[in-house]
Amino acid sequence: MHKGQHLLIDCRGVPRDLCLNDKLLLKSMADAAEEAGSTVISQIRYKFGIDSPPGCTAIVMLDESHCSVHTYADLGLIAMDVFTCGATDPRQIWENLRSRLGLTNFTVSCVHRFETSASSIPLAVAAGGEFSR
Repeated sequence: MHKGQHLLIDCRGVPRDLCLNDKLLLKSMADAAEEAGSTVISQIRYKFGIDSPPGCTAIVMLDESHCSVHTYADLGLIAMDVFTCGATDPRQIWENLRSRLGLTNFTVSCVHRFETSASSIPLAVAAGGEFSR
């Protein structure tokens, strides 16, 4: 049992022009989320490149949580995350988004947030850097 699913998505080999298109990335995330049944409540984007390597970041806030992207245009990389709680499946948002953007080279990890079973008690970092349960 958990309170939400969080997809962590690493995309490689992404065309530079897509990595720099903050408007398209933001719109695509919002449209993909709405198509999956989510409620978009806010959106923001920012383009880098003046004092940092070129790229952008974009965030779509959902009633169910959020979607975000951060790009590295010179490297052809996009880091995404899609976190939802409730009935919305983040995998559906990701599939809608992947299809819209034509992404083909990616890895996806799913983290269940706030696991409630005894076997899933998270590790905590104690003073001194030691891990403990």
